[in-house]
Amino acid sequence: MQTVGRYLDGFVLAIFGAVVLASIFPATGAAEDVLAWATKIAIALLFLLYGARMSPAEAWQGVKHWRLHSVILAITFVAFPLIGLALRVLAPTVISDDLYTGILYLCLVPSTVQSSIAFTSIARGNVAGAIVSASFSNIIGVFVTPLLVVLLMSTTGDAHIDAGSAVAILLQLLVPFLVGQALRPWVGGWVQRHAKPTKIVDRGSILLVVYAAFSESMNEGIWSTVSVGQIVVLLIVCAVLLAVVMGLSSAVGTRLGFSLEDRIVILFCGSKKSLASGLPMAAVLFAGGPVGLIVLPLMVFHQLQLIVCAIVAQRLGARPDRTLVST
Repeated sequence: MQTVGRYLDGFVLAIFGAVVLASIFPATGAAEDVLAWATKIAIALLFLLYGARMSPAEAWQGVKHWRLHSVILAITFVAFPLIGLALRVLAPTVISDDLYTGILYLCLVPSTVQSSIAFTSIARGNVAGAIVSASFSNIIGVFVTPLLVVLLMSTTGDAHIDAGSAVAILLQLLVPFLVGQALRPWVGGWVQRHAKPTKIVDRGSILLVVYAAFSESMNEGIWSTVSVGQIVVLLIVCAVLLAVVMGLSSAVGTRLGFSLEDRIVILFCGSKKSLASGLPMAAVLFAGGPVGLIVLPLMVFHQLQLIVCAIVAQRLGARPDRTLVST
């Protein structure tokens, strides 16, 4: 259970602490305006760092293993969205429309990078493949996630993406990312050498987004629209969703004849959803909407996937070496 404790770290607790803080002391008036601008700046800085961290050359080196990456991308951006659309039957009788919007949204965001790679390493899988697949998922996600939101959510009335929103996406997400890529020859080494300061910016940006989202939602009366029963139902739905996708990832990897090491990559990269990418994108995509409610399913799913994947990775990593040879 030490592995579980490793991933139930202060960051996860801080996220929920930001929710509690926003619930008790939401920003109002001038403070709310300052917070909105600070959040936009933090989001832009976050994606600039993403661009500076990710090496295009490193990502493309692994593209030759196209079957592995294609399967993971298909699970992330095809299977997940289809399952999300199927869950529409739960709204509004089982869960509210806003919570369903959040469930569908979590199905559209890219895979995680750090934890997917870490779990693959713990499970003694193909770490190089995980690095390429997870990074590639996030790079593509900058383009694909907003597109999927437009195609799958605007058409059902759950989100409204107009020309202004498209420009905001470009300015806050894509442009900083591309600037980071352009600056990488000069700042990439510094970013790699100074992991701690960049991690503070990374995680601090996420906490700011969480606080801003729930602060706004509190001003709109979020807790008056979500009951304890709905939270319990949301936990169950997220747990079932995670179980289905992990089962699907495992079955697909086996069916297509991948090695055990590659099946581990598919399991962890295919079943994970990125809180780090999903929260900032939501702040842009759903500006003016109930962002707190929309990101709540993603936050719940993220914590569940850390707990479950940590346990699974630990069990896979403890297998005898002969399992690798015989598989």
